[in-house]
Amino acid sequence: MSVITRITLFPLRIPLKAPFVTSLGALEAVESVIVRITAQDSLLGWGECNPFWSINGETQETCMAVGKHLAKALVGHDATDIEGLHARMDRLIFANNSIKSAFDIACHDIAAQAVGQPLFRSLGGTVERTLITDYTVSLGTKERMADDAEAIVRNGFQVIKVKLGGGAQADIERIRAIREAIGSEVPLRIDANQGWTPEQAILVLNALGDAHIQHCEEPIPRWQFMELRRVKEASPIPIMADESCCDHHDAERLIALGACQRFNIKLGKSGGLFKAKKIIVLAEQAGMEVQIGGFLESRLAWTAAAHLALTSDAVRYCDMDTPLMFTEDPVVGGIIYGSAGSITLPTTKGLGASIDPAYLLGLVEVP
Repeated sequence: MSVITRITLFPLRIPLKAPFVTSLGALEAVESVIVRITAQDSLLGWGECNPFWSINGETQETCMAVGKHLAKALVGHDATDIEGLHARMDRLIFANNSIKSAFDIACHDIAAQAVGQPLFRSLGGTVERTLITDYTVSLGTKERMADDAEAIVRNGFQVIKVKLGGGAQADIERIRAIREAIGSEVPLRIDANQGWTPEQAILVLNALGDAHIQHCEEPIPRWQFMELRRVKEASPIPIMADESCCDHHDAERLIALGACQRFNIKLGKSGGLFKAKKIIVLAEQAGMEVQIGGFLESRLAWTAAAHLALTSDAVRYCDMDTPLMFTEDPVVGGIIYGSAGSITLPTTKGLGASIDPAYLLGLVEVP
């Protein structure tokens, strides 16, 4: 047992090297929340969330406010009782999965340290392979996107993700321009972020059927999930549910509907590792493939996501590039980005990542 004695929250803001643009809007900086949990046996657990307003309905301010209530409810609780942790959080407040995920990661960190294992081992992971992330082209003019894709290829990345949803015909032209710039060998993944109608999605996906695209994320608005199967059946490109698959309950519904071939799992959508694992189990049972993605977290939360990626053969895709877009890196330890988008995980006990103490000195500490 590792009883929680103290929980501290830190608001974190880091500017991006360039605006991150999707059909949902543009971001010039990330605003996250760091959670540090101290246990009775002197173990420290670290967690992080990056609330994405338009997807999970949370902001840094709401996460800080809700986080203070969660902290009060969890002090005195066994950090290794992950299921009990979630039961307490869910009884206290509905949803708010982003901030809950930060608490979940921190407690998983402590639980893994307590048993002397790297996090992925403590999660039951036996898969050992090199993780490869894509790199994202933000939404913009076709010329700028083609230039960005060329730069990504020059930097050695093996897969490119392209943000779309800026008009059906314009999106077709964007992909054509990218293909003309980089050729046909490097696979693409496209993400409309709910930017098309079902009819537009069918039009675009069929027009791009020859463009060597691995899958399309969330082509239509999340509330139109009943239409997703129609899009899937009319598309030559596999459909990956993202915004419409927040937690395992959503996954169950989408599987029952036959709505998609793949899931994109994000810790900030699901509420953390505990519930994300439930989605993976459902995907395994349904014979579906999974991508581990996220929002604009630092390497801290992405280290947790990378550990999760090593727990199942159903995880076939990784979208873990956003720390490479930061102007600052506050993380000690954690995943290391290598050539061609490769990712190396820490082999130390627990999460293997923390926030630099010197960096914490410049942050506002909320006990």
